[in-house]
Amino acid sequence: MLEGLFGNAVVEKIFFTLFVYGEGYPLGMAKTFDEPVNKFQQQLKRLEEGGIIVSRLVGNVRLYTFNPRYPFLTELKALITKTYEYVPKKEKGLFYTKRTRPRRSGKPS
Repeated sequence: MLEGLFGNAVVEKIFFTLFVYGEGYPLGMAKTFDEPVNKFQQQLKRLEEGGIIVSRLVGNVRLYTFNPRYPFLTELKALITKTYEYVPKKEKGLFYTKRTRPRRSGKPS
């Protein structure tokens, strides 16, 4: 849906991932969408250079999140929120509802 606006489907996936989870890393996104990691690395670099997102190192992993100082962040998040409402439930369940914390030990599957 945002592909026409941003010119790239990967950017849409990055925005939705950051919107839902708050942060993300290139390899995790690539595995989620079953796409080459370099596509995500290139777009994340471009978005970071544009000041839309920021990154930080946590151990050996570079985590990306929205830049809180980006002047149009409120408007961008409003656009992403509105667009996310139209993502099919099947796609939301497949890509945007993965477990983000470990399962309690001893808990049955």
